[in-house]
Amino acid sequence: MMKLPLTFFSLGALLLGLTQASAQQSLYRWVDAEGLVHYGDHVPPVYADQDREILNGHGVAVRLVEGTATEEELAERARLAALDEAAAEAQQARANHDRVLLDTYLSVEEIVRLRDQRLDLLEAQVLVTEQYLTSRAQRLIQLEQSASRFKPYSQEPDARDMPENLQLDITQTTASIELYEETLRKTRGRVTTLTETFAGDIRRFQELNGLPVAEVN
Repeated sequence: MMKLPLTFFSLGALLLGLTQASAQQSLYRWVDAEGLVHYGDHVPPVYADQDREILNGHGVAVRLVEGTATEEELAERARLAALDEAAAEAQQARANHDRVLLDTYLSVEEIVRLRDQRLDLLEAQVLVTEQYLTSRAQRLIQLEQSASRFKPYSQEPDARDMPENLQLDITQTTASIELYEETLRKTRGRVTTLTETFAGDIRRFQELNGLPVAEVN
C-alpha cells in the first residue's frame, strides 16, 4: 500500500505501476480523518470505516464503496434515507393532486360549487344530530324525574327500589346521548377540515392557472 499526496504525477505513476503489475488489480482512493488522500491496491484494516472509491485505469472513480459504520451512523443514514423517501413521496403526491385539480375543474367557481354542496350535506347532518340530542336530553330529564321517586334518589324512608326497566331506560338514553355527542363533534370536525381542504385547493388551482391568489367565500 502506498500513501501519496493528491497530485497528477503521483497518481499517474501509481496507476502505471499497478497496471504493469496486474491488469486485474483494483486501485482504491480514500481520505482519512485528517483529510489526507490515500491510494492503494487494498485498504488497510485501520481505514476500514472510511468510504473508498474504486478507480479505473485512467484514474477515474467508477464506484463508491461505503466503509463500515457504527450503529449510530447506520441509524442516522436510515433516518436521512427515510426523510428523503418521505419528501419524494410528498412531492409525488403533490404532483398527483395538481394533476387531479387541473383535470377535474375548469374554474374556481366549479370548486366553490362542489364545496358548498358537500358542506350543505354536512350541515344537514349536524342539524339532524342536534335535534336528536335535544329530544334525548328531554327524555332523560323525564326519566330522571321519574327516578327521583325511587331509591337511591329519593330520601323518603318508604321509597321503593327503582324498577329495572326504568334504570335500563336511563342507561340506554345516557349512552345514546354520549354517542350522538361524539357523532356531532366528528361531523363538525369534518366541516372544518373540508372547508380548509377546499380553501387550499382553490389557492392551488389559482396558482397553477396563473390566476390572482385570493380568498374565496
